[in-house]
Amino acid sequence: MASELTPYLHVRDARAAIEWYVDVLGAEVVYAPIEMPDGRIGHVELAVDGARWMMSDEFPQLHAEAPRGDRGLPVTLHLTVPDVDGLCARVTAAGTTLDRGPEDAPPAGRVASFRDPFGHRWFLNQP
Repeated sequence: MASELTPYLHVRDARAAIEWYVDVLGAEVVYAPIEMPDGRIGHVELAVDGARWMMSDEFPQLHAEAPRGDRGLPVTLHLTVPDVDGLCARVTAAGTTLDRGPEDAPPAGRVASFRDPFGHRWFLNQP
């Protein structure tokens, strides 16, 4: 069996994040949300063209906290997509500002980056 590394994101509002990732990134929910007794989402899984990640609401008591806007991020999510420009158009139409691009960056290809409304940084790549 091969090893696998899957990002696990924590956000302040998982329901809003699910909606944003589905509407803007074109994600699909591949594992339905598990609602905790207090109403928070304890686990959900999403994917864009098979690129999967897990997510939950914040659980500070478990050291699972969303990014804070007052500092940089230690992790960037790299997502390979077939159309960087098209996805950037949807991201900006949703009110999110791009940090970079879209631009050609040989030898990587067409690239762009942004921080989503939930604080996570995404780097888009179209080889």
